[in-house]
Amino acid sequence: MPGEWRPDPSRQYEHRWWDGQNWTEHVAHQGQTFQAPLGNPAQQQAPVQQQAPFQQQAPFQQQQPTDGFAGITGALVDGRFSEKEDEAIATQNSKLLRVRLGEPFLARQGAMVAYQGNVDFAYQGGGASRFIKSALTGEGLPLMRCQGQGDVFLADRAYDVHLLKLQNSGLSISGKNVLAFSESLQWNIERVKGGSMLAGGLFNTTLRGSGWVAITTDGPPVVLNAAEAPTFADTDAIVAWSAHLQTQLKTSMKMGALIGRGSGEAVQVGFSGNGFVIVQPSEGVHIAAQG
Repeated sequence: MPGEWRPDPSRQYEHRWWDGQNWTEHVAHQGQTFQAPLGNPAQQQAPVQQQAPFQQQAPFQQQQPTDGFAGITGALVDGRFSEKEDEAIATQNSKLLRVRLGEPFLARQGAMVAYQGNVDFAYQGGGASRFIKSALTGEGLPLMRCQGQGDVFLADRAYDVHLLKLQNSGLSISGKNVLAFSESLQWNIERVKGGSMLAGGLFNTTLRGSGWVAITTDGPPVVLNAAEAPTFADTDAIVAWSAHLQTQLKTSMKMGALIGRGSGEAVQVGFSGNGFVIVQPSEGVHIAAQG
């Protein structure tokens, strides 16, 4: 007896392929064909009554679509790029952050590249004091509040994305490297101790409390342990550091044309104490001020 499509005996799908002797793993449902094993041995018996055959091409092993991507195969859709489901907040890949909404969170304006579900995005102001500090220091952090139900995917200029979790701790971050953070964290624009607006404009965004934060780096960073030795980094290459580290400025005018990747004036931030400093292999993108 030749094979044909018949009503699925497990009633999970519309039709299942009967090869003439046994039920197979090939099923058809809502116009798509894929593979689904028949789990109950009692259901593997031949049907008593002959059913009208389902008019669809017989399955071929080499052409079976999987996971509902009917008729489409290739490395891009074989599952390796599928959404990661293990954790609520996770890096989807090195360039992309995925946040499953439970509690609202804050993200850089314009960082959303995709979302699934019912998600609302709204402008998040920083208050009068933060607005004034942003205008005076250039350390602005334009934020949007994300809330609702669903998954949100975030990225910024294809920079590398790194996820950190804070537990009653603090992190000082360059505002241009902040991608998103949980609403439970307190944030503010603060002057870096040992610096001033006249000496490099050293103001950073500080996050404190318990929660998560996603930061970006322009390339793979290095993380330096400031407790091991006196630590110095170029002002434009610094991404973040432990908020309780002591900071100071170091200027080497006679070597200004030779060291550092910043302004050429050899201004570095020195760090001391028990904590870490994150440095990226780039000055980042400088956006010219508009008159």
